[in-house]
Amino acid sequence: MKKAEIKELNTKDLKDRVQSEKAEYLKMKMDHVISPAVNTSNLRQVRRGIARMLTELRQREINEQKQ
Repeated sequence: MKKAEIKELNTKDLKDRVQSEKAEYLKMKMDHVISPAVNTSNLRQVRRGIARMLTELRQREINEQKQ
């Protein structure tokens, strides 16, 4: 998910998306342990997408505190 797409989501939707992405990441990780995935770069992309979303959530939290 790109940064522009993340900024368009409201905070509640973003939190829901983070939870679903984390669940997907854990499932992918467990599947990879059982039988190695063909394309391991997907794990990296999902993990970085989660980090982008968490960063945006933190920035919104900081901005709310300043106001």
